Amino acid sequence: MDYNSYRRKTVAFKVGDVGIGGDYPISIQSMTNTSPYDHEATYRQIRALSEAGCDIVRLAIPKVDAVPVISEMKRRGVKVPLVADIHFD
Repeated sequence: MDYNSYRRKTVAFKVGDVGIGGDYPISIQSMTNTSPYDHEATYRQIRALSEAGCDIVRLAIPKVDAVPVISEMKRRGVKVPLVADIHFD
């Protein structure tokens, strides 16, 4: 069965180099469950997700002081696009 023929047409956009919507293939996303303050554990989990085929990784950012985890992951060479789930206003 060709599931792509049943997909609703949507607007296409990119998250990093990963295409979402439109005619792009369905992307695999996941979210870390590590503390964003534990950079080593977060890095290991992102690498594991990426190696397992994850296209996009989400990180919970509960407070403003957790934001540096994103730049730290990029500094460590993470290539998979990261999306911040902001839990503050």
